Amino acid sequence: MGFWDTIRSDIEAVFENDPAARSKFEVVFTYSGLHAIWAHRIAHFFYRKRWYTVARIISQISRFFTGIEIHPGAKIGKKLFIDHGMGVVIGETCEIGDEVVIYQGVTLGGTGKEKGKRHPTIGNRVVIASGAKVLGSFTVGDNSNIGANSVVLRPVPPDSTVVGIPGRVVKRNGERVGDRLDHTNLPDPIIETFRAMQKEIDELKEEIRQLKGEKEPGDEAGTPRKPVGAAKQD
Repeated sequence: MGFWDTIRSDIEAVFENDPAARSKFEVVFTYSGLHAIWAHRIAHFFYRKRWYTVARIISQISRFFTGIEIHPGAKIGKKLFIDHGMGVVIGETCEIGDEVVIYQGVTLGGTGKEKGKRHPTIGNRVVIASGAKVLGSFTVGDNSNIGANSVVLRPVPPDSTVVGIPGRVVKRNGERVGDRLDHTNLPDPIIETFRAMQKEIDELKEEIRQLKGEKEPGDEAGTPRKPVGAAKQD
């Protein structure tokens, strides 16, 4: 894609994903996520030319004004949409596919000081919800959803939904949970486990209550029960 085609596709991504967007003028001048992406595209140009210091300066200026930190070495595809964006961090060797949606507080980072590829590769049409952390050099497959505040430390197959700490796949190759932007309507395996435990506790309580209600031998009217531990009479 040419420069202006890329700019237009970035603007289109905002209208496709944000129902609050009203006009191109408003989007161009007020959307910090869009500003961060455009600044990154310029910084990445200088990074590829090995003008690393210039690239980092542009990246840091963008971080100061938008609250979004994208390393100039990161590779970003078409129509990335960063909603609100404050606190988003994208590492140097991160690769992001097309039509990806990222919410505020997301980190696409590494797990140590290793060299080479150390940040995740995000597939096409992936949604990463608020506060999620994707850490390490692995791939998140196409059309996957990462739930809010999840910590993902291992590869995610395509068409999957991941939630929890650490992140676990709770849906794969099935129907997507709700709308792709409805990142609050995701199953939580921890809550489901607690619900199952509570159900078992309630069943045990009911069993105990029924056992206590049954008459034991010697409980018939007029026949006193022998006290527990009473001495045997001759």
